[in-house]
Amino acid sequence: MKSRDIAIVGILLAVGAIIRYMSLLIPGPIVSNLVIAFYSLAIILIVPTFREAIGIGVVAGIICALLSHSIFPPANLISEPIGAVVCLGVYLVLRDRFVLAPGVTTLLATFASGFSFILIALLAVAPTVLGRFGTLEAFLAVTVPIVLITGAVNAVVGQVLVVPASRALMRGTGQAVPSPGTRQVDES
Repeated sequence: MKSRDIAIVGILLAVGAIIRYMSLLIPGPIVSNLVIAFYSLAIILIVPTFREAIGIGVVAGIICALLSHSIFPPANLISEPIGAVVCLGVYLVLRDRFVLAPGVTTLLATFASGFSFILIALLAVAPTVLGRFGTLEAFLAVTVPIVLITGAVNAVVGQVLVVPASRALMRGTGQAVPSPGTRQVDES
């Protein structure tokens, strides 16, 4: 990964971390995760390799685990790399097919991350969770809507920000703005 790509990922993850930190003001066992929108945007803009996408997911997982008041923060260390890999795979399939590819990609990455988080958290802390929420159905009734709503919000964020973000990346290069995810060849 080029240093420019690392900077893009770092900046977007930092923005996601700041938003995640601000979400700590909202009480509850599970909160929405806009970090997914920002690492998805990074993946869409730079189209990393599979290993690099896992790395982005691991860093996002560390951020989410550290800035969390969810029921089982370490689940982020698995769910975010899953979301990042799904993001890369879906975007590679959809990017040349239709204009809403960034939004759909971010939506599916959020679902992959969110539902894997719920499953991991449930397996890891089932007695505590079921004691707190009463039943599995009650737990799912609380958590599934959060993932669905977060997915919708993240999809909108990803779709809306992809064009201005790609334009900002091309500013000053003198090149036409490529579609997001198109690798540029350095002639220097």
